[in-house]
Amino acid sequence: MNLTQIRAQFPSLATGRAYLDNAAGSLLPQRAIDAVTAHLTRYGATNGLPGHQPGREVLNVKHQAREATALFFNGQPEDVVLGPSATALAFRMATAFTRLWGPGDEVIVSGLEHEANASPWRDLQRSGVTVKVWHARTPHLRPHLEDLQALLSPQTRLVAVTTASNVLGGLVDIPAVTAMARSVGAWTFVDAVQSAPHEFPDVQAWGADFVTFSMYKVFGPHLGALWVRPELRAGLPWPKLTFFPEGDVHGMEHGSAPFELLAGWLGTLDYLRELGGASTLNREALKAADACIRELEKPVAEHLLHGLVALPHITVYGAQDMQDRIGTVAFRVDGETPEHTAARLSEQGIDLSAGHFYAVQPLTDLGLYPQGVARASIAHYTSMGEIDRLLQALR
Repeated sequence: MNLTQIRAQFPSLATGRAYLDNAAGSLLPQRAIDAVTAHLTRYGATNGLPGHQPGREVLNVKHQAREATALFFNGQPEDVVLGPSATALAFRMATAFTRLWGPGDEVIVSGLEHEANASPWRDLQRSGVTVKVWHARTPHLRPHLEDLQALLSPQTRLVAVTTASNVLGGLVDIPAVTAMARSVGAWTFVDAVQSAPHEFPDVQAWGADFVTFSMYKVFGPHLGALWVRPELRAGLPWPKLTFFPEGDVHGMEHGSAPFELLAGWLGTLDYLRELGGASTLNREALKAADACIRELEKPVAEHLLHGLVALPHITVYGAQDMQDRIGTVAFRVDGETPEHTAARLSEQGIDLSAGHFYAVQPLTDLGLYPQGVARASIAHYTSMGEIDRLLQALR
């Protein structure tokens, strides 16, 4: 599919507004919207129970969603947890960790984290766990592996790290981080929320122990997912209903599932299958879709970043070039608050957001918290024309 064909599948783009807030939540293809509607029309709020045909069909939606999400992770269905958000799933894992660790144990949190991959681990301090911060280096907040090495010790139990900063767009070398953590016997909890729409996760290549992402950043409904390394499942005491066997990660899926949203996520994955040019959904189809997305985004991201850097009255934060970054750019306009910048642009039909985006540590390190920054972020359906509109409005 070319860009025109892709954009035609996203009805929200028909408004004529330039949507540049994809880091907060993406738009949905029509087939995902149709799948939610079709499920609610056919089943209403029927629960997934095996006693009758509709219940079995609804339960099968969950099974299909789990299998498809495992493909997206490049993992196995029995290792995948489906939940309301990546944040909620991280807090559930933190509850398990409080039952394992205490005084003398250490956790390292990267200085680029969204609070979804920081607050749950900081809360472990209530149990006596020491929390250290692997700060990224100013002025551009690039993480340096030697700084992480200096923090690691035999007492390190967990390293929490994002694949990409949700506010600055900088990427992290995840395989290198996981290898360093493993060298001292520590686990890694990887937040792939911001990179997942641009570079699909690969838990096998990364070597992580826990990986999360949010479907609503990947053109799907408001859902989250967690992958757990299979050999760890049996020893993790997360809170669960009593009838779930030990080691069954599905016990972390508290309450009834939002089946209509899972149906919508399956619609999104069917869109990605088509984007990958395949007749069936498999890992190869997703890899082809991933390659297509990267090819589409590269020139648009470069145009956005270079265009903003070139404007003399604008300060861009984070890396000033496209090395090791995605198309998410934080900036401020001289003499204008980020909130005013976003509001003024929205009046012109250009939608981006302003604030701290729960990126407390990186913006604190830059001296920008709590007011934050304006943030423009692209997806594969973003056009050059939309970036031109932004740059012209800022000129």
